[in-house]
Amino acid sequence: MLLKAVGVAFTAFALLFSTFSAKADDKPQTIYLYPAGSPTLMGADEKEILSPPDPKPGQGYTIKNIHNPLIEVHLPPADKSTGTAIVVAPGGGHNQVVWTSEGTKIATWLNSLGIAAVVLKYRLQFTPGYKYTVEGEALQDTQRALRITRLHSKEWGVQPNRVGILGFSAGGALAALVAMRYDSGKPEASDPIEKEGSRPDFVGMVYPGWGPMNIAIPKDSPPVFLTSAGSDDQFHAKQSVEFYNALFMAGIPAEIHIYSHGGHGGAVSPRNGIPFGTWHIRFEEWLADLGYTKKEPAVK
Repeated sequence: MLLKAVGVAFTAFALLFSTFSAKADDKPQTIYLYPAGSPTLMGADEKEILSPPDPKPGQGYTIKNIHNPLIEVHLPPADKSTGTAIVVAPGGGHNQVVWTSEGTKIATWLNSLGIAAVVLKYRLQFTPGYKYTVEGEALQDTQRALRITRLHSKEWGVQPNRVGILGFSAGGALAALVAMRYDSGKPEASDPIEKEGSRPDFVGMVYPGWGPMNIAIPKDSPPVFLTSAGSDDQFHAKQSVEFYNALFMAGIPAEIHIYSHGGHGGAVSPRNGIPFGTWHIRFEEWLADLGYTKKEPAVK
């Protein structure tokens, strides 16, 4: 009965996903995180590496050799907008960005919920010839994406206090970092982007993983949702549980779902009808519980 129910849920999801995709005619907006000539940019003239090199329309691909990070903004129809935005941080082991399955397809799903999706292309630690780090440039890019989203909140029909992040795998490490390291903006900054706060209002972490990292949860950290497979993805399940425990001890509202099995990766794929294939429904329920799927008027 459980597998049958899961199958029915996924049939409904697939219909919703395909219907929304067919109606998404507007091209997303692309915004580079830093102006040309910014001192943080290195190798900005180098070409990115796509795999496959020349993806066909609708074909998934990954990206390497990222030196000019950006966000791609996917907005829901104005009449369906909830006023909530989510920065989407795809995974890829910090040597590539899984742009399609953990990025643009996630944007399509979030748009179907009336949520603006801001897909992040960030700099990668394992870029040959460069010294980018996760807690350096990649975290800086993630914080910058949150700031830019708040700066453009009125334009995008978003409430500036309804801006979250959803990170997958290596992107989950970035979500964990911004849940711990943030500021309320720098009023003295000449750059209007830096005047905006980098604290996410809520955080989602899907099969997250990181290297050695100091987990220190501030008392005003945002609420967090975590999920992972268990027996066949023990590394990421263990880190999810450890982060949840740290949140629990700090008194931060958190929800965790560790499924029996399901492997690593896969984003919102059905996974042949197993329970881990429904994690996104748990995430939707969690967002609704926090009030972020309830429609709010655009900022005036």
